[in-house]
Amino acid sequence: MRNKIIPAEQAARLVRDGDWLTTSGFVGIGVPDELLAAIEARFLETGEPRGLGLMFAAGQGDGRTRGLNRLGHDGLLARVIGGHWGLIPKVGALALAGRIEGWNLPQGVISQLYRDIAAGRPGAISKIGLETFVDPRKGGGRINDRSTDEVVRLIEIAGEEWLFYRRQRLDVALLRGTTADEAGNITMEREALILDNLAQAMAVRNSGGLVIVQVERIAAPHTLNPREVVIPAALVDAVVVARPENHLQTYATAYSHHYSGRFRAPEGASRPMALDARKVIARRCAFELPVNGVVNLGIGMPEGVAAVAGEEGLTHHLTLTAEPGVVGGQPASGLDFGAAINTDAIIAQNAQFDFYDGGGLDMACLGLAEADATGNVNVSRFGPKLAGAGGFINISQSAKRVVFAGTFTAGGLDVAVAGGGIEIRAEGRARKFRETVEQVTFSGARAARLGQPVLYVTERCVFELAPEGLRLTEVAPGIELERDILAQMAFRPLIGELAEMDPRIFHDTPMGLKTDLLHLDLADRIVLDPSTGQLFVNFEKLRVRSLDDIERIRRRVAEVCAPLGHRVDVVVNYDGARIEEEVADAYAAMVADVTERFYARVSRFSGSAFMRLKLGHALSQRALAPHIFETAAEARAFLDAGDGI
Repeated sequence: MRNKIIPAEQAARLVRDGDWLTTSGFVGIGVPDELLAAIEARFLETGEPRGLGLMFAAGQGDGRTRGLNRLGHDGLLARVIGGHWGLIPKVGALALAGRIEGWNLPQGVISQLYRDIAAGRPGAISKIGLETFVDPRKGGGRINDRSTDEVVRLIEIAGEEWLFYRRQRLDVALLRGTTADEAGNITMEREALILDNLAQAMAVRNSGGLVIVQVERIAAPHTLNPREVVIPAALVDAVVVARPENHLQTYATAYSHHYSGRFRAPEGASRPMALDARKVIARRCAFELPVNGVVNLGIGMPEGVAAVAGEEGLTHHLTLTAEPGVVGGQPASGLDFGAAINTDAIIAQNAQFDFYDGGGLDMACLGLAEADATGNVNVSRFGPKLAGAGGFINISQSAKRVVFAGTFTAGGLDVAVAGGGIEIRAEGRARKFRETVEQVTFSGARAARLGQPVLYVTERCVFELAPEGLRLTEVAPGIELERDILAQMAFRPLIGELAEMDPRIFHDTPMGLKTDLLHLDLADRIVLDPSTGQLFVNFEKLRVRSLDDIERIRRRVAEVCAPLGHRVDVVVNYDGARIEEEVADAYAAMVADVTERFYARVSRFSGSAFMRLKLGHALSQRALAPHIFETAAEARAFLDAGDGI
């Protein structure tokens, strides 16, 4: 055994001209800043190393000088393959100016590609990226014309389209842990994430390269708990002890026991959000949260959904996740993004993307930078600004339901939430709803074709994705349709029945969303009128989204009706109700069941023509009378006349 601990300056000299590097990190978590700083210092002093390649998955930087920004010098880099570029503007500027070759690929694909390289496979095969700017038919992820290599190809397997992401040569891995022993075993007990460190180390080691790991402390040989070792010594060539300023837990927090999972934060530790446009959007998105479901919340605007879920007491009824490997708990925001408190588990980033890509997410809430008439979304490139896709493509393409969240316009938008509604004090200079987006990060046409439910939530209105394109469905109180919505768009959306956004969103008091989503009020919604002997079923504004919801309704009807010993007449209010398409047939089957067991005559009503049509069709498929009245008075009159159905 040799002592692998060396100074950072010596580690930097191990990197040769033309080497391909891979680095760990997510925003400011797990970034080997001591090693990156040493390479930068060597280059500025000697002009070496030159012409490096760089491959990274998640964005690693603070948007200014730290992280991979340290490599953003002309001549130091020659080519870069990366997932998220928004936090490394110095490197992005080189790519946009054509000074380096550059590709933007999905973060999850790069994360998984490390394992394929380690296993000696030719590359990764995935559907992630189809019909986006990563698809070779739409640019192949190239950032500039100088980037001529074909790093992704369209292939066909068993009659289906797939993308093949080829393997990349890797010569040096710059990674990060917490503790190393002198043999080079690495633990990560004080890190907020474990990321792809093991896969990257294996990929580089099996490619004949060097693995260099930055840590904050050294232990005696063979004293580390083997169950805590993330990177075994056999994969490690050198270890560097970092200065504290280059080994922060995140770029916003030097160290938190909560982020490392050593302690749990007390309930209610976070302050409630102020009632502004951001919270209005987060609140409306929270209405879509799936009870007992698995959710991903993106960076930026969607971060507020976690805070709203906490305020509404929903956190324990959801599994919130973040793409670098967070499972459960409450994700952090800002430069702490990627960390989380009170987590259930922290897993490898590549394993998280396996789960995502396979359809494990019940819902994703992601940022909305630009959208067009067909429902395409762009979050990756805007003229001279290169943000990159990050995990957006993996997440948005694979989640069972997607909610995009963002303000309606940008650049100087001034919105007041007052009087139970929205007041636009100053309109934003930049329109987000454009005729066509600059780059397709999410394909609306593909989602519509595959039947993926998609919403676009803003502070003043909500759109949904229809086969024909974007359809306006909800408008906030205080908003004028023509002036505040249609006049601020570059296209005219489909407009059918318009509902008002729930008024609770715009008042600075708890919304009682837990009651809605958990159906805790079914006892009040399904009641027997003692004066008439009729059963009144009040489903006004009820959301039926799962089989569990349907079973709760069935149980409540049986609880009220079974003890009676006779059939009852029923009036059902469907005003503002919503039954999701994927459970509509199961809902109709439940209605048929309780009708056969408990009902005599049934009269239904809804003010929504769409609901009357949709529910009527579902009922007729079950041989139930499909007619639904428009008003409560008509429904009751029909039942009282003895003609109920």
